[in-house]
Amino acid sequence: MTSLSRVPDLRSRVGSLQQFAGVRRLVLDDGPERGVAVLELSTGGGLDFWVMADRGLDIGMLRWQGMPLAWQSPMGFMHPALGHVEGDGGRGFGRLLSGFLCTCGLEGVRQPVDGRPLHGRLAMVPARVTTAAALWDLPVPVLRVEGECVQYRQGGENLRLQRTIEAVIGGFELRLTDTIRNDGDQPQSHDLLYHFNLGFPAIRPGTTLQQGATVHVGPISLPDPAPPPAILCLAQERHTGPVVLTTPLDDGTYLRLSLTVDAATLPWVQFWRDLRPGCGLLAIEPCASQWLPGGHSAPLPQLAPGESRQYQVRIDFQRLDRAD
Repeated sequence: MTSLSRVPDLRSRVGSLQQFAGVRRLVLDDGPERGVAVLELSTGGGLDFWVMADRGLDIGMLRWQGMPLAWQSPMGFMHPALGHVEGDGGRGFGRLLSGFLCTCGLEGVRQPVDGRPLHGRLAMVPARVTTAAALWDLPVPVLRVEGECVQYRQGGENLRLQRTIEAVIGGFELRLTDTIRNDGDQPQSHDLLYHFNLGFPAIRPGTTLQQGATVHVGPISLPDPAPPPAILCLAQERHTGPVVLTTPLDDGTYLRLSLTVDAATLPWVQFWRDLRPGCGLLAIEPCASQWLPGGHSAPLPQLAPGESRQYQVRIDFQRLDRAD
């Protein structure tokens, strides 16, 4: 996994460890992305990605061994000042969806209801970044980003997201830990959905999504002119183990992406796709609440004043000689 950590006395051999792996702060400077703050992480093991500091500490661009895996919209990573989740009859999220991860919440997800827009308001909340560093001296060296987002309305919700993203230096493993706390003085409805978005070449003809021996999606066709099928929402207590995406590559090998969650707080996972020409999007969506027909949520979890809930997701990337 990590050849860098096994090199004896690596510091004595180089001018800067940043040559191999590190975190850089960037600001995008063109079109609707102008002014967007980005943290660029490069593990030195073939995994490179952007943490979008101005967009909820979500993950934008992601490349593995040079392949762009994250789906992107024609608008790219729009500046939060240009995004309006309340627009389009509360469905403005459809104009903002772009990148490997868009986190939905915090007070609710799915279809607009009771004045809440589609998938909530978190996607356009800028974060306060508290840590952005390469931690070489740990037993397992990692790149780490930490920060928080606050979602507040006078007389309404006061929810705080504290997020930690870690990637192993020299490797291709990504870990995400979120803690949501109710800082208000009243019980607060709370929901969370992780919208992981994959596009070509991470998906292509033959791609499957499965848990254990059960294939949930695929093999897919791409492009597929058929309208998007209904969302598939599954209880994790019935389908244990990681969600595994397997995609055949041009050289005869296979991309294997494994997504593991803490099912205690993310007991459901959804699969959604729009594979029509000009789109080509396949989404894996671990979530805290059950999807109901019509795109609504089952009764939402409640957070008491001062109560917090933690969510954990791990993603591993591999290249295999065989699909199994």
